[in-house]
Amino acid sequence: MNPRSAIRFLEYVFVLMLASLAGAQQFQIVNAEYGSGRARADVTMRVRELSSRGGGFQVNNNTLGVDPAPGRTKTLRVRVSDNRGQTKTIEYGEGSFVNAAMFAGWNGGGQPGWNGGPQSGYVIMDARYGVPGRNVDVTQQLRQLAARNATFRMGNRTFGVDPAPGIPKTLRIWARGPNGAQRAFDYPEGSTVNGAIFSSWGGGGWGDPNWNGGWEGPGRR
Repeated sequence: MNPRSAIRFLEYVFVLMLASLAGAQQFQIVNAEYGSGRARADVTMRVRELSSRGGGFQVNNNTLGVDPAPGRTKTLRVRVSDNRGQTKTIEYGEGSFVNAAMFAGWNGGGQPGWNGGPQSGYVIMDARYGVPGRNVDVTQQLRQLAARNATFRMGNRTFGVDPAPGIPKTLRIWARGPNGAQRAFDYPEGSTVNGAIFSSWGGGGWGDPNWNGGWEGPGRR
């Protein structure tokens, strides 16, 4: 074991001891985001999945299945709720270790509104690739990709089109959450898309043929 690995192992053991001595107060995971600055990806479902396996996990691109800010040092921000309903945000630097024992239901995935079923994720309604004012509908291409891969690295070749030559582009996925609210998931060009947060990702049972929105969302173009 090299010195760096030994230090990380000792840090992990120390964190577990502290959790035990502190009475093992646990928190419910509300949401989680990974990235740098404004380039951040929603990794809530992935963090819940990793936590459900027990023990803990290391914060990095491979573990979280996405790199929303290539070449930049990233952080994982986990917003949690305690037993009094008060929320706070816990931040982990890239390469650090997350002690999953602090999350309620960590050994069974038991989080509010999540039981690992299809209702756990967001349902994709529409997908567009480009920039504001210069973007194209790639919902069908995304459905084909999803049928083959749980994750993929995204760029011009992925969709076979470049709607804004010379300009860094974004894949914007509009999805409907379990509570009916709609929100956008943005993936900068070159980042990795992780389909784990979307319901029926590989099955292709998504997409709204009556979608009347555009880049800016429902009712806007």
